[in-house]
Amino acid sequence: MTEPPRVSPERFEELVGDALDLIPPELSNAIDNVVVLVEARNAEEPSLLGLYHGIALTERDSFYAGSLPDTVTIYREAILDICSTDDEVVEEVAITVIHEIAHYFGIDDDRLHELGWG
Repeated sequence: MTEPPRVSPERFEELVGDALDLIPPELSNAIDNVVVLVEARNAEEPSLLGLYHGIALTERDSFYAGSLPDTVTIYREAILDICSTDDEVVEEVAITVIHEIAHYFGIDDDRLHELGWG
């Protein structure tokens, strides 16, 4: 079995930042009250690559005011587990970040798969 690429936690966080920079300004300017985190692995589902937790923009109403920030968590070790090269890590981080941010905008998994961001 091929050993996963060695990407330092600092470099991985840079890749997440680079992926966020791929979001077009008209969309990134609409992102509000969202925190992006990097963690090693999801304890409940260790193979999970990313997770959006919050209230999608399309579902927010007047009761949302004052809510804690939504979170997008990217799981470093799970991504490294499925990649065999540094280039694959860069690509998978970008796909995962875009996928989870899309959930913030109310786009579900089925539609993301149709769009090629599954």
